[in-house]
Amino acid sequence: MSAGETVGLVGPSGSGKSTLLMIMAGLEAPSRGIVQVAGHTLGDLGEDRLAAFRRDHVGIVFQSFHLIPTMTAEENVALPLELKGERKAFEKSREALARVGLEARLSHYPGQLSGGEQQRVALARALVTGARLLLADEPTGNLDRATGEEIIELMFEVQERDGITFVLITHDPALAARCGRVVHLLDGRISAQEKPAPETRRPARRLVTT
Repeated sequence: MSAGETVGLVGPSGSGKSTLLMIMAGLEAPSRGIVQVAGHTLGDLGEDRLAAFRRDHVGIVFQSFHLIPTMTAEENVALPLELKGERKAFEKSREALARVGLEARLSHYPGQLSGGEQQRVALARALVTGARLLLADEPTGNLDRATGEEIIELMFEVQERDGITFVLITHDPALAARCGRVVHLLDGRISAQEKPAPETRRPARRLVTT
């Protein structure tokens, strides 16, 4: 996978999509083989170094948001920066939330936010440390269709603007076709790969505020 590439992972339930994502993030070890991400051989890293690798290089967006309910949007996004020892954690958190259109929702708790707003917070948190690899596991699965489309547009805009590598797990072939390459998984193996036509990858609109 090349820097700045967009890859859609598709396949039936149980095909290994989420497992592959967890391996790329260093959250699970492969049964065999070598995994290299951003110049790091993950099998050579202990737990502490793996945690630092994820913090500095990988952003993950899950279907279920995984926000801390007792923290505000601003605090949720600032948390990985605080763990990193960043002195301007809250300033950078506010900037990240503004980039996803939530500058007016800084002090709101997850329970006070819509599903789409929660996923925007999760995206801001995933990228606030400067991650160059964004992994998204069915990021629209808990959203209605219109909100899901907004979140996907936002992710592709961020990817295009910042040049990050983006891996998208989805059951939707049309959504996967928005990526530069589509990888089909079946029973834990790559069954096919394809490069969709360029017109399917063109973002429809702009949603991020700068």
